[in-house]
Amino acid sequence: KINRVVCPTGLARLDEKDIFRGGLGRGEIGVVTANTGVGKSHWLVAMGANAMRVGKNVLHYTFELSEHAVALRYDSNLCDIPSNEVQDHKDEVLKQYEGLELGRLIIKEYPTGAASSITIRNHIEKLMLRGFVPSLIVIDYADIMRSTVNFKEKRHSIGHVYEELRGMAGEFDIPIWTASQANRSSLEEDVIGAEKVSEDYSKVMTSDFVMSMSRKVEDKIANTGRFHVIKNRFGPDGITFPATINTNTGFIQIYETNTQGGKEVQGKMNNADEYIRKTLAQKKKDFDNHGFE
Repeated sequence: KINRVVCPTGLARLDEKDIFRGGLGRGEIGVVTANTGVGKSHWLVAMGANAMRVGKNVLHYTFELSEHAVALRYDSNLCDIPSNEVQDHKDEVLKQYEGLELGRLIIKEYPTGAASSITIRNHIEKLMLRGFVPSLIVIDYADIMRSTVNFKEKRHSIGHVYEELRGMAGEFDIPIWTASQANRSSLEEDVIGAEKVSEDYSKVMTSDFVMSMSRKVEDKIANTGRFHVIKNRFGPDGITFPATINTNTGFIQIYETNTQGGKEVQGKMNNADEYIRKTLAQKKKDFDNHGFE
């Protein structure tokens, strides 16, 4: 597309011309795939929050977390306050929002397996009639949506959901970010490839940009991880980036491997055992000095 209008990810390395050409474009679908508990929902909130930072209106659908829990994560990300501390710092959060010029956010919750593309389509149309036009739709997540067609096999239903979402993105001319589950066999993989995407591979074929997110136990302690570009209609794929992933605040940063930041993160991952030993030793020292506060 020559006149491709994009919604930036807010991650400089991804938004560069050689990877994403500025961000996810209107009518396009971006997917992050990972195992349970790795941070798919945090990624989706980060995409929404970064869009809001540049004045975009965001419509966020949640099928597992409550609207309140998702809202806390947005507060945490936008105000750089750990999510478990947001409610204890309401005044600070409100003060920070006064100094921010943000796009609008609407969060809508549906029970797992209850929402289909028709459900979402009808909701979007109602919001548009009320004057809210989303610049980005976030769906957490497409794998647990209901297909409008009954299939015997789950994988065919999921594949059809992605096809419906792709059609809806094109119809409304709005980009959609969603997430997908990875196979259990990828739990301890350094890099999750296309073969590890669970259920129907048509999810990858339908989407415009697919990236996997992998974090081992050591990564969760060190706030590190890896993003691997599985599919990219806009540039090269098969590229892996070291990343900082802090799920306390939802902060995510992706690095080129040969930059200083990339080398530091890669060094942490390469020496994970030593990093964990030092971290645990420091925590024990803090406990010995102060006990539980």
